[in-house]
Amino acid sequence: MSYERLLENRTTKEKVVAILFLAIPAMIENILQTVVGFVDTLFVAKLGLVEVTAVGVANAVLNVYMAIFMAIGIGASSLITRSIGADNIDKAKAIAKQSTLLSLIIGIIFGLITLFFSESLLLLMGAEPQVIKEGSVYLRIVGIPSVFISIMLIFGSILRASGDTKTPMNVAWWMNILHIGLDYVLIFGLGGWLGWGVAGAAWATVIVRILGTFALYYYIQKSNISFSLFDSNDSKSLLSPIIKLSIPAAIERLIMRLGQILYIGLIVYIGTETFAAHIIAGNIEMFSYMPGYGLAIAATTLVGQYIGAGKSTDAYHYGLLTTGIAVIFMSLIGVIMFFCASWMAAWFTTDIEAIQMVTTALKIDAFAQPALAIGFVLAGALQAAGDTKSPMYSTAIGMWLIRIIGIYVLGIYFDLGIAGIWIAIVLDIVVRAVFLTWRYRYLFRQLIKEEKSFEDKDTGLLSRNTHDQNV
Repeated sequence: MSYERLLENRTTKEKVVAILFLAIPAMIENILQTVVGFVDTLFVAKLGLVEVTAVGVANAVLNVYMAIFMAIGIGASSLITRSIGADNIDKAKAIAKQSTLLSLIIGIIFGLITLFFSESLLLLMGAEPQVIKEGSVYLRIVGIPSVFISIMLIFGSILRASGDTKTPMNVAWWMNILHIGLDYVLIFGLGGWLGWGVAGAAWATVIVRILGTFALYYYIQKSNISFSLFDSNDSKSLLSPIIKLSIPAAIERLIMRLGQILYIGLIVYIGTETFAAHIIAGNIEMFSYMPGYGLAIAATTLVGQYIGAGKSTDAYHYGLLTTGIAVIFMSLIGVIMFFCASWMAAWFTTDIEAIQMVTTALKIDAFAQPALAIGFVLAGALQAAGDTKSPMYSTAIGMWLIRIIGIYVLGIYFDLGIAGIWIAIVLDIVVRAVFLTWRYRYLFRQLIKEEKSFEDKDTGLLSRNTHDQNV
């Protein structure tokens, strides 16, 4: 069944098929990427807890970079999906081109920041000297060629926005297989060579990202939104709407990432062992994100295209239906997480105290999965509708008023340790889900009302014209 045919379906069953048609490849892609992160952390954990902490702290900085890169993808995806829904492929191509050029420039800028300020960035997080030493090695190797992170992310966003979630999945498949092989060899060595340790993990990441970037560009050139970076078409006027939508998304991601840096600093203050346990729990938890990420992509694509086609009621129903599917998926994962927490923790470490802390974190987090599903999907749906500010507000409230303060109060002041940390995280997730649900319903009531008013005016005008002709 073709993607275009799926957009014409109307029954609930056919809508579910349309959602899963887009979501399942995106889920698989994210699962593959998470497996690599899982294996990466598993391998580095064999080197020691200091190395795990170093890579975790460095990745927290890199996540700030990725926040900006992903924000450009959000802005571009919103405009591309609506342009395709309105059957304006030329505009979609122009948006793809301009967003790529913007990603290229910003990727180079962040590479230069990494080159000159690696140690300073890690020092801001309050890391110990040994952690800074190891972390700066990882950060420089991965962060200086940041342009490949930014371009790879935008290429993936462009393909998904066009309705092609299979190609990024296929590219991720071979990238991740290669990554795991390179990871092992470059970290631990081969034969008489002892490997590069943390630096090996970094180089494995960089190599596969470079290859992935070129592979995704190749497939874009074969798609219906192919574009050339070197043609003379003037589409600079499209930069303004891309930036306008990307700025709130970037601020939202920065609020999240900077907040993560602050609360990571609080966790590091509690102790390196607690932070290492938190990092391990976070890597395991990432598996629960996969259905949410995949279904959020489906919601973004379908909601955006239906709005572009002037069908806000259908867009609204797709968003709600996708949210329900996500809640079911992620609730099931929460049950598995709760009962298998100790077994999962033992994959990463044999330290009894660390296993107990990871188990506590995962059992608490299991109860947040339904709310996490709602937050993922509705944020994607709102961004597709052009509302990139509401996710920003929800993140600001959740991260800074609940999560950070909660970690300090529960984790440090009341000395609840890892339990206090994850209770604060769960409270943040629940509050965000409630806010985004309210905002989604309010926004679409307005869109549907405006659309109906417009249709009524058109009907009235048509009736008058027909009456005049009859007279």
